[in-house]
Amino acid sequence: MRTRSLQVTDLVRSGAELDSERSRDVLLQVVVEIDAPQALVDRLREQLRPTTGKARLAISVAGAGEPLVLEQKADALVVAAGGLTEDVRRLLKEARERLLPAVVLAVVPGSERAVVVETAGHPAADVLTDVDVRRLVDDRLAGWLAEEIPSKRLALARNLPFMRGAVAEAAVRATAWQNAAIGTMGFIPGADMPVMTANQIKMLLQIAAAYGEPLGPERIKELLAVVGGGFVFRAIARQVVGIVPIVGWAVKGAIGYSGTLAMGKAAIAYFENGADLATVARAVVGRAAGEARG
Repeated sequence: MRTRSLQVTDLVRSGAELDSERSRDVLLQVVVEIDAPQALVDRLREQLRPTTGKARLAISVAGAGEPLVLEQKADALVVAAGGLTEDVRRLLKEARERLLPAVVLAVVPGSERAVVVETAGHPAADVLTDVDVRRLVDDRLAGWLAEEIPSKRLALARNLPFMRGAVAEAAVRATAWQNAAIGTMGFIPGADMPVMTANQIKMLLQIAAAYGEPLGPERIKELLAVVGGGFVFRAIARQVVGIVPIVGWAVKGAIGYSGTLAMGKAAIAYFENGADLATVARAVVGRAAGEARG
C-alpha cells in the first residue's frame, strides 16, 4: 500500500510540473517578407493564433521600409520567405549569433531547396521547404518548434492547437527510447518493469498535457487505477527472454521501444478524436491486453 501511495504522490507531482510547464510564457517573432506567397501568410495567420495571454507573437513585415529588429525575449524566430532580402539575412545572422532558434519557411519544390539554403546563408536543418503550405506549417514547422524549443513544448501546445500532435509525438519518441534502454540494460530480471510502466504512465500524462487535459490529483488517481495492471507487453518480453536467453536482452529492448511507441501513438489517436484521459487509458490498456492474448 505504501508503494502505491508513493507512486500516486510521484505522479501527482509530475502532473503539477507538467501543468506549470504549459503555463509558461512564450514569445514567437514572425517576420513576413513582403513578397512571401499569400498562401503561406494565410496559413501562418490561421495557425499562429494564441489561445491564452501567456503566448505572444511579434509580427513584422520585411521590405515595408522599417529595418528589422530582433526581439530580445523571443523564444524563436520564424521567417516566411520571399526573396530573402539582405535585411532578413542580417536578422538570421544575428539570431545565430545569439543562439536563438530561427527557421526559414519557403514554398518551393525540393529541387530548389539548395538555392534557398544558399541564399539565406542559414543552416540547412533550419530551412524548411515544401510546395504544400499545410504540410510546411502544420507538420514541418510544428515539428521544428517542438524540437528546437523543448522547454516550451507544452506551452506551445496549450496556446497553438496545431502544435499538439508534434509535442505529443516528441514525448512518445523520448519515452520509447528510454524504455528501450531500460529493457536492454535490465540486468536484474523484473527490475525494469515498474520503471518502464512508470515511464509509460508519465508519457500518457505528457500527451494529456499537450492536449489540454486537466491533470489534478483525482484525474491522476483515476489514471493509475486503470493503468496499474498494464504490464502486458513486458510480460511478453519476459516470455521471449525465456525462449531466447542469449539475445533476450536485445529483444526486450526492442519490445520496450515498440510497445511504448504503439501505446503512445494509440493515445494520440484517441486524444485527437476528443477522448479524455481516463477513456484513453482504458483504451490503450485494453488494446495492449487484446494484443497480448492474440
